[in-house]
Parts: sequence; structure tokens; C-alpha cells
Amino acid sequence: MTTYLLAGGGTAGHVNPLLAVADALRAREPASDVLVLGTREGLESRLVPERGYELLFVDKVPFPRRPNRAAVAFPNRFRRAIAQVREHIAARRVDVVVGFGGYASAPAYVAARRAGVPFVVHEANARPGLANVLGARWAAGSGVAFEGTPLKGARVVGMPLRREIVDLDRGAVRREAATYFGLDASRPVVLVFGGSLGAQRLNEAFGDGHGGAWRDVLDAGWQLLHATGERSDLSDPGVDGYAVRRYLDRMDFAFALADFIVSRAGSATVSEISALGIPAVYVPYAVGNGEQALNAASAVRSGAAVLIPDAEFTGDRVRSEVVPLLADETRRAAMTAAAASVGTRNGTENVVAMIDEALVP
Repeated sequence: MTTYLLAGGGTAGHVNPLLAVADALRAREPASDVLVLGTREGLESRLVPERGYELLFVDKVPFPRRPNRAAVAFPNRFRRAIAQVREHIAARRVDVVVGFGGYASAPAYVAARRAGVPFVVHEANARPGLANVLGARWAAGSGVAFEGTPLKGARVVGMPLRREIVDLDRGAVRREAATYFGLDASRPVVLVFGGSLGAQRLNEAFGDGHGGAWRDVLDAGWQLLHATGERSDLSDPGVDGYAVRRYLDRMDFAFALADFIVSRAGSATVSEISALGIPAVYVPYAVGNGEQALNAASAVRSGAAVLIPDAEFTGDRVRSEVVPLLADETRRAAMTAAAASVGTRNGTENVVAMIDEALVP
């Protein structure tokens, strides 16, 4: 029997791949212990117990980015966090640590190294976070979701994905999905979404009342499934072929229907779209350190996707670039084939294989 400690959290980008790997380990080894290390403040504090895993806590200690009072307090706080993890490792007799980035991972890597416990690192973004940059220096194995991610010793393993995406048979459920959204399964569909909160730029480019291009999409013979976000006040024109939803509670159905996608470029989003072989236009979120554009880079290089900068994405740009692409069957077929070459549904299995390698003496 093996005891696994999976560290990560803070955001869905860290928690979801962690849970995918946890589920695979539990399914394979029901008698083994799969524990999760996280903070009290992160998304993991709710999602991990809901999934049936024991959550062990470590203090949230952000890396200081400027000389201030927090920077002065950081060394002592970080040492305390490391000690907390070492206590967990000793008390639960942990055999291997798996880190997915975020506040819990950095002290977990240091604690595992000092305790002589092997650990592996998984980086979901094309631009790695500080915790994983630190951990990769000593890790038994480092895996990345995207080619070109600058992480020491890394190999491309893909993204551990939600089971409903990995097992999705798009053709088998397309008719049911069309009924669910009130669309016609026999006609092509463009899926537009910007995450649970939506994306104002996408809403304005497509939506009613903003000079949006939804009519042009419909006039091109396509249907439009548009997820506006829970906080959006975008109006629904109530016409056949244009389904407006605040939130997509059946993302598997949305992907089953999508013949083309326009979306942001979060790491999980790009990984899921590529794994399913769907051509896309990515409009990277312009806030942060540019990681969304980097996430989309390998798909764009392969020809599976097109990138349009956020500041340039308007209704006119949809009309001049996206709508002609919808009419170009040859190019879309090439994009679909390219998406299959960069995407994988085996990310979870690949990470589990790295864990198994780390456990070999």
C-alpha cells in the first residue's frame, strides 16, 4: 500500500488536474491513501472534501515580490510551512509527493527533499509558476502540459483532464446535446465562451446590442452557442440558431456540439479543446504575465488554432477573419487534424507513470 500526497490549489487550474490524478490513483489502488495538501483559503478547501479526499493544511505563504513587511516576515513563515508539511509526511508515512503548483507546493517540495521522499512536479501553464520552478531543481520528474515550457528536466505529458472530457464521444451525444441547448444537430455550431465569469470582449464582439457579429455567423449558415458568464447582462435576441446561456453546466454537451470554438486561452481550456480535436480562435486574456498567449502558442504553431489579441477582437474582426474561416472547409479540416497532433487525452496516465517512476528505488 502506498501513501500519496498531492499538493496544490488556489485556483481551478491547479485543483482540477490534481483531482484528476487523485481519482486515477484511487481507482487503481483503492487500498492506498491519497491525501491532498492545500491551504484554508484556496478553492481546494471546498472542492477536495467534496470529492471525498482528506485535505491536510499548510499555511498560505506568498512569495514576496517587493521589499516590504511581508518580505521581512517571509523566511520565518516559509520555514513554519515547511515544518508543517514535514509533520504531515512523517505522521502519514508519505511515500511520494506530487505537486501541481500554487501556495501549497513550494513548502511541500522542500519538505519532501529534506525528508528524503521523492516528488514530481506538474506544470499546467506554458509559463511556469515560482513554486514549480523551485521544485523542478530537485524533482524526480517534471511534466508540463505544453511544449516549450521552460522548466528544468521537463517532458511534455499533457494536462490531466476531467473524466467527462477524456471519455467524451462527441458524435454519440451530439443529438442529445443539441436538444439540451435548443439547437439543430444537423447544422454546424460555433461555441463562444470565456470562463465561468464570461469575457466582456467576446460578449461585445458577438453579442446583441454591441454591433456584435452573431447575425453574420448565422447568415454564414452556422449556429452559435454563446456562454456570456454569470454576471453578464447581455440580452438574448431569442432567435433560432443563437443559444445564449449565462453558464454552461454541461460543458461536455457544449464540446460535443462545437465544430469551431472562440474562447480565452486558459491552460485547461486549450488542453481540452486540443484533446478533443476542435479548431479554435483564441483571444488570450490580456491581464497577468502573458501566460494565456503562451498556452495557445503550440496550438497556433501547429495550425490547430488562430490567435487574435484581446485589444483587436471586435465584431468587425469576427466578420473579417472568423466568419470567412467558417466558410473555408479545407482550412478547418486542416486545423482539426493539427489539433489532434498537439492534444492528448492521456495526461492523467502520463502523470501517474511519472509518479510510478519516482517510486522505483
